[in-house]
Amino acid sequence: MRRLLYSQKAAPYLFVLPFILTCGIFWAFPLGRSIIMSGQNILPGQVQNVGLDNYRRLIGDRLFWLAMGNSLRYTALTLALLIPIPLALAVFVNSKIGSPRIKAFFKSAMFVPALTSVVVAGIVFRLMFSESSTALMNQIIGAFGFEPIKWLKHDLTGLAALLVVALWRWTGVNMLYFIAGLQSIPTEYYEAADIDGASRWQQFRYVTLPQLRPTLIYVLTISVYGGMAMFLESFMLYGGNNSPQNIGLTIVGYLYRQGIEKNDLGYASAVGVVLLVVILAINLTHLSLSGMFRKEAR
Repeated sequence: MRRLLYSQKAAPYLFVLPFILTCGIFWAFPLGRSIIMSGQNILPGQVQNVGLDNYRRLIGDRLFWLAMGNSLRYTALTLALLIPIPLALAVFVNSKIGSPRIKAFFKSAMFVPALTSVVVAGIVFRLMFSESSTALMNQIIGAFGFEPIKWLKHDLTGLAALLVVALWRWTGVNMLYFIAGLQSIPTEYYEAADIDGASRWQQFRYVTLPQLRPTLIYVLTISVYGGMAMFLESFMLYGGNNSPQNIGLTIVGYLYRQGIEKNDLGYASAVGVVLLVVILAINLTHLSLSGMFRKEAR
């Protein structure tokens, strides 16, 4: 055993073994099991193979398409907000403008929401977006002469509330990713661009953005997953999985409704498999378009 542990040939396999076991137990096995269950009708004490019936049922399920549409719309809007805004903040924090102490405090303060419990945050935001005239958001719009709004009972205002939660929670995280990417860019590139007479905008466009490309792709990839997998924020904001006219129903919320609330595990597994395929399709498409799969010319 001692000889095996100190073997140079065995060492690499021993180091990757924990990852392989973790991936196999907590990802590959559940995924394979879900694919099998998606072709079954699972009842208490009884399992019946139904082939592709669950997938055919999905095609004509109006609520499934509504939930998928809600998730896709939420994901697209979070991408439009949670990439440019954190990037702009990261560029400002990484610049030479301002006090380093204030910037350090700002970075810490922006990261705190990511450490806050989603349950607690959901309750707080539910109170903020309450239809009461004394709710914070209604007080804010009331200061401009507008009447109180039933934020969580209308489609667009409910979506706006979810986007505010997403901005509050993830802006600081993405900002730190971009700061790390900015700090990895050699200063010589900016010095050369400055000597050539490039303006700040030209330096950002032709130096910063190309060098920040791997970070941008990473943030985009995890943001797509985070948007499509969003569930707990909506669940807490609406105080459950039943929002008015299902305006807050996400695809993961629909999976939860079918699998946990209705105990239809076979159909819920089919929803989960389709969700996985959709996320993979989106991410593989943008990775292909960004050139991540192309071999670098030598």
